[in-house]
Amino acid sequence: MTNDTSVHSCPMDVDTFPWPRAAECPLHPPPRYAIVRESDPIKRVTAWDGSTVWLVTKMKDFREVLTSPHFSASPETPGYPSVSPARAAQSRSYQTFITMDPPEHGQYRRTLTKEFMMKRIDELRPFVQKTLDDLLDQMIEKGAPADFIQDVALPLPSMVISIMLGVPYQDHARLQMLSSNRMNLDISPELLRRSALEMEQYIDRLLREKEENPGEGSDLLSRLAIEWINPGKLSHADAVQMGALLYLAGHETTANQIGLGLLSLLQEPEQVAALNADPSLVRSAVEEMLRFHSITHMNSARVATADVMIGGQLIRKGEGVFAPVQAANHDPEVFSEPNRFDIRRDSKGASHVAFSFGVHQCLGQPLARLELQVLFETLFKRLPTLRLAVPFDALEFKHNGNVFGLVSLPVEW
Repeated sequence: MTNDTSVHSCPMDVDTFPWPRAAECPLHPPPRYAIVRESDPIKRVTAWDGSTVWLVTKMKDFREVLTSPHFSASPETPGYPSVSPARAAQSRSYQTFITMDPPEHGQYRRTLTKEFMMKRIDELRPFVQKTLDDLLDQMIEKGAPADFIQDVALPLPSMVISIMLGVPYQDHARLQMLSSNRMNLDISPELLRRSALEMEQYIDRLLREKEENPGEGSDLLSRLAIEWINPGKLSHADAVQMGALLYLAGHETTANQIGLGLLSLLQEPEQVAALNADPSLVRSAVEEMLRFHSITHMNSARVATADVMIGGQLIRKGEGVFAPVQAANHDPEVFSEPNRFDIRRDSKGASHVAFSFGVHQCLGQPLARLELQVLFETLFKRLPTLRLAVPFDALEFKHNGNVFGLVSLPVEW
């Protein structure tokens, strides 16, 4: 097992938020979270635009912020903070139901709830398994070394979300590039705007075709047309936003989680052996990957709509709050030795918040769990000698996005 890293073993980073991960410890959260959590768990930080924002680093405060009716998730609320110019531009220009507050948020979310119920998601299991088997066959046939990101981690969730939505997979390369642009915190606001617009124009054309000829509703967008758009319960424009969001979230997040989860296992041969010996560990292994990496590390921003006390700190109306899942999921009051990756972790009833918390928690989490579980149930049975093809220090990480991940993952077997 990886030894827990002391909060002082990685270099300190700058005060302007977001804080970077330490180069020496790229799989761990920024070390400053742990230092601040001990001394000042609800702390004022400086955002990119010079504004002052509250930072929440404890799990109990994270949960309270995300469930309190006195905080807004809407970028239209005065004082709403952002982590970069691109994110600010995106938030102002492209409102979706995930940035709406109740009751509007619930009204839109309900249009999709049944699509992500466990029964419907589990119907995808045979397709996920067949797709994974085919991708592994192709990678093995090409031979080692292989880039696991390009050969498996990206195409698997991309194919799954494409079939689920009814998006032609032959368009995936362009859509994948547009998705990557939309996730990039460093991209220019103009390129972000163009990328978002092109993706929405694509979904707009596809959805209009399905509204005119939905068939029997064999995919999610067709069912939206039949059950919501054509009867006048949902506008075409709102459905376009939903479709673009689902495609974006449906493959970028899972692809990055697959890569990081595999990397963590490859660093721990004993845990791979345990997983092979006891397949029932797959579920706990997946949950530990989700907790440990907390890849959607920049997605929980809120603004107070009234004066409110959180963790003994008064946050006044109009003041912004950053509540990073990385910090909450590495709170030692909840998870013993939080920087240790352990697929046998006994959390004693504690649950992670990798999919956020409260009414805005990720709707697609059953799909992500299914894809991860199928992959890690299968991978080491097919490739028991799978290993890194380069030194760990040679790996390149994506530090500039809403979602943390690997640029590539060279492997051999």
